Amino acid sequence: MPHRTATLFDPVHAGDLALANRIVMAPLTRNRAPLAMPTALMAEYYRQRASAGLIITEATAISQQGQGYADVPGLYAEEQVEAWKPVTHGVHQAGGKIVCQLWHVGRVSHTSLQPHGGQPVAPSAITANTKTVLLKDGVPEFVDVSAPRALQAYELPDIVHAYAAAARNAVQTAGFDGVEIHAANGYLLDQFLKAGSNQRRDDFGGSIENRARFVLEVVRAVTDAVGAGKVGIRLSPVTPANDAFDPDPQPLFDYLVRELAIYKLAYIHVIEGATGGPRALPDRPFDYTGLRRAYRAAAGKGAWMVNNGLDKTLAQVAVLDGADLVAFGRPFIANPDLAERLRKGKPLAEGDRNTWYGGGAKGYTDYPTLKG
Repeated sequence: MPHRTATLFDPVHAGDLALANRIVMAPLTRNRAPLAMPTALMAEYYRQRASAGLIITEATAISQQGQGYADVPGLYAEEQVEAWKPVTHGVHQAGGKIVCQLWHVGRVSHTSLQPHGGQPVAPSAITANTKTVLLKDGVPEFVDVSAPRALQAYELPDIVHAYAAAARNAVQTAGFDGVEIHAANGYLLDQFLKAGSNQRRDDFGGSIENRARFVLEVVRAVTDAVGAGKVGIRLSPVTPANDAFDPDPQPLFDYLVRELAIYKLAYIHVIEGATGGPRALPDRPFDYTGLRRAYRAAAGKGAWMVNNGLDKTLAQVAVLDGADLVAFGRPFIANPDLAERLRKGKPLAEGDRNTWYGGGAKGYTDYPTLKG
């Protein structure tokens, strides 16, 4: 019998997660969680998109220190954990699977969002050339991030503990199917990885092994907390997002994925190119096939997820090329039934950019499906 060609719509496993198809809803920050609290509106938003094989929530702060934008959700206070329960219940009732993305922004923050108005923290005291979102009278306002202070080595175990505690809150209490460690897009873990933001001279800076150390400590703690088969990680080797830069990313990320192979994670989620921008960056060449090869050669068994600027054709090519999962971001904003539209070859609706960040139901839960 001839071998059937793999498609976007095949059921697939990612660690402990049995998924109905290969289509993943990527994390999308929407700034609709006042006081870091998930809402009933968020529960409806995610429920509408449950036909994705997997939903990854918007980035969710593991602590107040880890928050960098106005009205993003948290997972560190008891009331936040309780408020996530209707979200996970709604997705499960609709037949979907959902994991929570665990987030510490590091230097991409503002003093007005930090505990007691303090400075954001970072591997080194280098201010990022980027902006964050604050809300003024309910209107999003883009402002420069605040200057950070360098973390002391003795502070790092508390942050590792916060990741593990948030993972337990997610899986054991809030009802998530798993968690994704956000180690991409110039946030704290990515800041430790990349030499442009990490100029430390201790065991967490300098060599590739040292710069990867903190990420791997977080991975170890989170997998110990909830089981490796429920844990994914997101990486962005060359994105310039939030002033992220490393002069030689290939050996850095090849080393990292070889080390990640040890942990038997559910999946590796890789942003190819610039987050939300071009897939090819001539000034930042990178071999993504080589990265996957390095992971597999180290006996890495997790599902391989690709992301960034993919349409149905490119996504199918990626699957034929060996990707197990394909993440779509912005198309999910205006197309809650994106998986069905892709399956039937139907046109995709365009989202209203004015409602991406902050607001209410408009541009959030009011997009129609094919069935109306």
